[in-house]
Amino acid sequence: MKKRTAVIGALVSLLPIGQPLVIGTGVVLASAGVMLSVPEKVNAESATFYIEKGNKNYYKNDYYGAISDYTKAIEIDPNNASAYYNRGLSRKLIKDYYEAISDYTKAIEINPQFSDAYRDRAVSKKILKDYYGAKSDYTKAIEINPNDYKAYYNRGNAKGDLKDYYGAISDYTKAIEINPNYYQAYGNRGIYKKAIGDLKGACSDWIKTDALSPNDDVAKWVRDQC
Repeated sequence: MKKRTAVIGALVSLLPIGQPLVIGTGVVLASAGVMLSVPEKVNAESATFYIEKGNKNYYKNDYYGAISDYTKAIEIDPNNASAYYNRGLSRKLIKDYYEAISDYTKAIEINPQFSDAYRDRAVSKKILKDYYGAKSDYTKAIEINPNDYKAYYNRGNAKGDLKDYYGAISDYTKAIEINPNYYQAYGNRGIYKKAIGDLKGACSDWIKTDALSPNDDVAKWVRDQC
Protein backbone atom coordinates (compact mmCIF):
# COMPACT_ATOMS: atom_id res chain seq x y z
CA MET A 1 0.00 0.00 0.00
CA LYS A 2 1.44 3.30 -1.03
CA LYS A 3 1.72 5.92 1.71
CA ARG A 4 0.62 9.49 1.04
CA THR A 5 2.53 11.18 3.83
CA ALA A 6 6.29 11.30 3.85
CA VAL A 7 8.95 13.69 2.73
CA ILE A 8 12.69 13.33 2.76
CA GLY A 9 14.34 16.01 4.88
CA ALA A 10 17.91 16.83 5.81
CA LEU A 11 19.59 14.24 8.04
CA VAL A 12 17.21 11.87 6.27
CA SER A 13 14.41 12.27 8.76
CA LEU A 14 10.99 11.37 7.35
CA LEU A 15 8.54 14.22 7.82
CA PRO A 16 4.82 14.51 6.97
CA ILE A 17 3.82 16.36 3.83
CA GLY A 18 3.48 20.05 4.45
CA GLN A 19 6.35 19.95 6.93
CA PRO A 20 9.52 19.80 4.80
CA LEU A 21 12.68 20.75 6.60
CA VAL A 22 13.49 24.44 6.54
CA ILE A 23 17.18 25.08 6.22
CA GLY A 24 18.73 28.17 7.77
CA THR A 25 22.27 29.37 8.25
CA GLY A 26 24.83 29.92 11.00
CA VAL A 27 26.23 32.77 13.04
CA VAL A 28 28.60 35.36 11.59
CA LEU A 29 31.13 37.61 13.26
CA ALA A 30 31.81 41.26 12.53
CA SER A 31 30.51 41.43 8.97
CA ALA A 32 27.89 39.38 7.21
CA GLY A 33 29.22 36.05 5.97
CA VAL A 34 32.67 36.38 7.58
CA MET A 35 33.91 34.30 10.52
CA LEU A 36 37.12 35.55 12.08
CA SER A 37 39.31 34.62 15.01
CA VAL A 38 40.10 37.69 17.13
CA PRO A 39 42.48 37.79 20.13
CA GLU A 40 40.36 38.61 23.16
CA LYS A 41 42.85 40.97 24.79
CA VAL A 42 43.17 43.12 21.69
CA ASN A 43 39.42 43.55 21.27
CA ALA A 44 38.20 43.42 24.87
CA GLU A 45 35.06 45.51 25.36
CA SER A 46 34.62 45.99 21.58
CA ALA A 47 31.51 44.89 19.68
CA THR A 48 33.59 42.29 17.85
CA PHE A 49 34.77 40.86 21.17
CA TYR A 50 31.20 40.39 22.38
CA ILE A 51 30.06 38.94 19.05
CA GLU A 52 32.82 36.34 19.18
CA LYS A 53 32.02 35.64 22.82
CA GLY A 54 28.38 35.24 21.83
CA ASN A 55 29.35 32.86 19.04
CA LYS A 56 31.21 30.66 21.51
CA ASN A 57 28.15 30.51 23.73
CA TYR A 58 25.97 29.83 20.70
CA TYR A 59 28.03 26.82 19.70
CA LYS A 60 27.93 25.59 23.30
CA ASN A 61 24.11 25.76 23.06
CA ASP A 62 24.04 28.53 25.68
CA TYR A 63 21.59 30.65 23.72
CA TYR A 64 20.63 32.91 26.60
CA GLY A 65 24.29 33.67 27.21
CA ALA A 66 24.75 34.32 23.50
CA ILE A 67 21.77 36.69 23.47
CA SER A 68 23.28 38.62 26.38
CA ASP A 69 26.60 38.93 24.56
CA TYR A 70 25.05 40.01 21.27
CA THR A 71 22.95 42.56 23.14
CA LYS A 72 26.13 43.99 24.67
CA ALA A 73 27.66 44.20 21.19
CA ILE A 74 24.59 46.10 19.97
CA GLU A 75 24.85 48.53 22.89
CA ILE A 76 28.45 49.26 21.85
CA ASP A 77 27.72 49.36 18.12
CA PRO A 78 24.00 49.86 17.32
CA ASN A 79 24.69 49.60 13.59
CA ASN A 80 26.28 46.15 13.67
CA ALA A 81 24.08 44.01 11.43
CA SER A 82 25.84 40.79 12.41
CA ALA A 83 25.08 41.28 16.11
CA TYR A 84 21.36 41.65 15.37
CA TYR A 85 21.43 38.69 12.98
CA ASN A 86 23.21 36.40 15.42
CA ARG A 87 20.90 37.43 18.24
CA GLY A 88 18.00 36.58 15.95
CA LEU A 89 19.40 33.09 15.38
CA SER A 90 19.73 32.58 19.12
CA ARG A 91 16.22 33.85 19.80
CA LYS A 92 14.85 31.51 17.17
CA LEU A 93 16.45 28.56 18.97
CA ILE A 94 14.69 29.45 22.22
CA LYS A 95 11.46 29.72 20.18
CA ASP A 96 11.19 33.49 20.57
CA TYR A 97 10.22 33.83 16.92
CA TYR A 98 8.71 37.30 16.98
CA GLU A 99 11.81 38.81 18.57
CA ALA A 100 13.98 36.83 16.15
CA ILE A 101 12.07 38.37 13.25
CA SER A 102 12.57 41.81 14.81
CA ASP A 103 16.34 41.23 14.96
CA TYR A 104 16.55 39.98 11.37
CA THR A 105 14.54 42.99 10.26
CA LYS A 106 16.96 45.34 12.00
CA ALA A 107 19.92 43.55 10.39
CA ILE A 108 18.26 44.02 6.99
CA GLU A 109 17.62 47.73 7.67
CA ILE A 110 21.33 48.15 8.37
CA ASN A 111 22.45 45.95 5.48
CA PRO A 112 19.75 45.56 2.79
CA GLN A 113 21.91 43.02 0.92
CA PHE A 114 22.10 40.64 3.91
CA SER A 115 20.64 37.61 2.12
CA ASP A 116 21.04 35.24 5.08
CA ALA A 117 18.95 37.58 7.24
CA TYR A 118 16.12 37.39 4.69
CA ARG A 119 16.40 33.62 4.56
CA ASP A 120 16.40 33.15 8.34
CA ARG A 121 13.62 35.67 8.83
CA ALA A 122 11.64 33.52 6.42
CA VAL A 123 12.35 30.46 8.57
CA SER A 124 10.73 32.10 11.60
CA LYS A 125 7.84 33.42 9.51
CA LYS A 126 7.17 29.93 8.20
CA ILE A 127 7.16 28.51 11.74
CA LEU A 128 4.54 31.16 12.59
CA LYS A 129 2.58 30.04 9.49
CA ASP A 130 3.16 33.32 7.65
CA TYR A 131 3.76 31.45 4.41
CA TYR A 132 3.31 34.45 2.14
CA GLY A 133 5.81 36.43 4.22
CA ALA A 134 8.24 33.52 4.13
CA LYS A 135 7.91 33.18 0.36
CA SER A 136 8.55 36.90 -0.06
CA ASP A 137 11.72 36.77 2.05
CA TYR A 138 13.07 33.73 0.21
CA THR A 139 12.41 35.54 -3.07
CA LYS A 140 14.44 38.51 -1.83
CA ALA A 141 17.28 36.21 -0.75
CA ILE A 142 17.28 34.70 -4.25
CA GLU A 143 17.36 38.16 -5.86
CA ILE A 144 20.47 38.97 -3.83
CA ASN A 145 22.09 35.57 -4.36
CA PRO A 146 20.64 33.73 -7.40
CA ASN A 147 22.77 30.65 -6.62
CA ASP A 148 21.32 30.14 -3.14
CA TYR A 149 19.89 26.67 -3.69
CA LYS A 150 18.72 26.45 -0.07
CA ALA A 151 16.57 29.54 -0.60
CA TYR A 152 14.97 27.92 -3.65
CA TYR A 153 14.41 24.73 -1.63
CA ASN A 154 12.84 26.57 1.28
CA ARG A 155 10.72 28.75 -1.00
CA GLY A 156 9.47 25.52 -2.54
CA ASN A 157 8.44 24.38 0.94
CA ALA A 158 6.54 27.64 1.49
CA LYS A 159 4.81 27.30 -1.87
CA GLY A 160 3.85 23.76 -0.94
CA ASP A 161 2.25 25.06 2.25
CA LEU A 162 0.27 27.46 0.06
CA LYS A 163 -0.87 24.52 -2.14
CA ASP A 164 1.14 25.89 -5.07
CA TYR A 165 2.49 22.47 -5.97
CA TYR A 166 3.67 23.40 -9.45
CA GLY A 167 5.51 26.40 -8.02
CA ALA A 168 7.09 24.17 -5.39
CA ILE A 169 8.22 21.68 -8.02
CA SER A 170 9.75 24.52 -10.04
CA ASP A 171 11.76 25.75 -7.04
CA TYR A 172 13.01 22.28 -6.13
CA THR A 173 14.05 21.82 -9.77
CA LYS A 174 16.03 25.06 -9.62
CA ALA A 175 17.70 23.96 -6.38
CA ILE A 176 18.70 20.69 -8.07
CA GLU A 177 20.08 22.54 -11.10
CA ILE A 178 22.38 24.50 -8.79
CA ASN A 179 23.24 21.51 -6.59
CA PRO A 180 22.61 18.20 -8.42
CA ASN A 181 23.38 16.19 -5.27
CA TYR A 182 20.77 17.93 -3.12
CA TYR A 183 18.79 14.81 -2.23
CA GLN A 184 16.34 16.67 0.02
CA ALA A 185 15.09 18.61 -3.01
CA TYR A 186 14.54 15.39 -4.97
CA GLY A 187 12.58 13.94 -2.04
CA ASN A 188 10.32 16.95 -1.65
CA ARG A 189 9.85 17.35 -5.40
CA GLY A 190 8.68 13.76 -5.48
CA ILE A 191 6.09 14.48 -2.81
CA TYR A 192 4.54 17.28 -4.82
CA LYS A 193 4.77 15.39 -8.10
CA LYS A 194 2.70 12.69 -6.43
CA ALA A 195 0.28 15.37 -5.21
CA ILE A 196 -0.38 16.44 -8.82
CA GLY A 197 -0.77 12.82 -9.98
CA ASP A 198 2.68 12.28 -11.49
CA LEU A 199 3.54 9.06 -9.63
CA LYS A 200 6.12 8.01 -12.24
CA GLY A 201 7.97 11.31 -11.82
CA ALA A 202 7.65 11.06 -8.05
CA CYS A 203 9.20 7.59 -7.98
CA SER A 204 12.01 8.75 -10.25
CA ASP A 205 12.81 11.52 -7.76
CA TRP A 206 12.57 9.22 -4.75
CA ILE A 207 14.87 6.66 -6.37
CA LYS A 208 17.35 9.48 -6.96
CA THR A 209 16.96 10.50 -3.32
CA ASP A 210 17.73 6.92 -2.29
CA ALA A 211 20.86 6.90 -4.46
CA LEU A 212 22.18 10.13 -2.95
CA SER A 213 21.03 9.72 0.65
CA PRO A 214 23.36 8.22 3.28
CA ASN A 215 20.49 6.68 5.28
CA ASP A 216 19.21 3.12 4.86
CA ASP A 217 15.70 4.11 5.99
CA VAL A 218 15.24 5.97 2.73
CA ALA A 219 15.70 2.79 0.68
CA LYS A 220 12.89 1.05 2.57
CA TRP A 221 10.67 4.10 2.23
CA VAL A 222 11.26 4.24 -1.54
CA ARG A 223 10.40 0.54 -1.87
CA ASP A 224 7.15 1.14 -0.02
CA GLN A 225 6.26 4.02 -2.32
CA CYS A 226 7.34 2.64 -5.67
